[in-house]
Amino acid sequence: MTQSLEVCILAAGVGSRMCSDKPKVLQTLAGKPLLEHLLETVSALSPTRVHVVVGQGAEEVKTRFADRTDIEWVYQAERKGTGHAMQQAVPGIDPDSRVLILLGDAPLVKKPTLEALLLVDADLTVLSVDMDEPFNYGRILREHERVTDIIEERDATPLQRSIKEINSGVMVADASKLLSWLKLLNDDNAQNEFLLTDIVRHANHEASSVKAYKTDDPVEVTGINTFSQLAGLERALQLNTAHQLMDQGVQLMDPARLDVRGNLAVGRGVSIDVNVIFEGEVILGEDVTIGANCLITDSVVGAGSVIKANSVLEQVIVGARCTVGPFARLRPGAELGDEAAVGNFVEIKKTKLGKGSKASHLTYLGDSSIGAGVNIGAGTITCNYDGVNKYQTHIGNGAFIGSNSSLVAPVSIGAGATIGAGSTITKDVEENVLALGRGKQKSIPNWLRPTKQK
Repeated sequence: MTQSLEVCILAAGVGSRMCSDKPKVLQTLAGKPLLEHLLETVSALSPTRVHVVVGQGAEEVKTRFADRTDIEWVYQAERKGTGHAMQQAVPGIDPDSRVLILLGDAPLVKKPTLEALLLVDADLTVLSVDMDEPFNYGRILREHERVTDIIEERDATPLQRSIKEINSGVMVADASKLLSWLKLLNDDNAQNEFLLTDIVRHANHEASSVKAYKTDDPVEVTGINTFSQLAGLERALQLNTAHQLMDQGVQLMDPARLDVRGNLAVGRGVSIDVNVIFEGEVILGEDVTIGANCLITDSVVGAGSVIKANSVLEQVIVGARCTVGPFARLRPGAELGDEAAVGNFVEIKKTKLGKGSKASHLTYLGDSSIGAGVNIGAGTITCNYDGVNKYQTHIGNGAFIGSNSSLVAPVSIGAGATIGAGSTITKDVEENVLALGRGKQKSIPNWLRPTKQK
């Protein structure tokens, strides 16, 4: 009979060396909390239960993951070590299951690695890796395939400290045996803590089989205790993402200067310049070009479009063969039809810009529907807010809006209409007419400019 799988994530660390009040597992890596990375990986294993041990800041952690109804939260009131944390989870564990133990501050362990770990034929299996600089990690002591002990840095002899194979903290064991080993733990060590690694000694004492599965990627098992370590892991993860994108045919001008904080889907022929940040869910069509220093969040960019340098896109849809920027800002609800153009210092919010329409510079368009082939002159604004309510502006196909115009919503501009430069439009404009809304120009002869009083 196949055993069910239960997962226990030890997430009670407070991150004292980070000098932060935020629980360690809520610190972000690639735009997501550390714990979220692990939960996503664990979900792919289809466990029957997921136990998460939390301590200080527990309510903050639980609130952040309130939508995860599959989590069984376990509270560790006192921080007495990893073994003590596991002891708190014991009442909720099915003795007939297998238990996978993960550390909340080591978020990048991969699904294939865990699957391989679970396939090892042993009563207790630990995940290990060779590290060139193993300082502060527990060392794996072996007799051939059998792991005889895990010795912590502070308890190790100089010879043991020379061992490169370290314990990642990830383990899998039969629950019935794990529960019996946990009862035998004590705090007789340099840390004065109940150490989970001591179960290796107890398992060997009763002649249970103990093995290690060694991964070849130290990044997978790297733990985080400081912001310096977090930053290092961030760069390692981002560089890995960059190489994956390049393997898909994306041209990156500098793979070391890219940040993907979410999921990025790309078509063929995509080019991305330096210092670009992608957040949330972003889709780039074929032959898209992204200029330097852009921030793109939860957006779709159509095939052949060019996003020029220093542009910000958030929750927008950009059609095919569009140009955006430089220094453009597309806010939530902006939607550009094919071949539309948005230039420098243009801001668009909750507005549809039709096919081939242009707003080339220094313009604000909010709460508007704009037809195809419309030209929006420099300095044009839709006055959509009266201090309490917001109103719509409608501009028909082929309209021409002269520079420095103010369109006071609610208002409609008919197809083919022209708005003279400098106009303030407060009433609907019919199709194919010229509308002017200017103050009468006056010239005062012999006018003297003011002078400074002595």
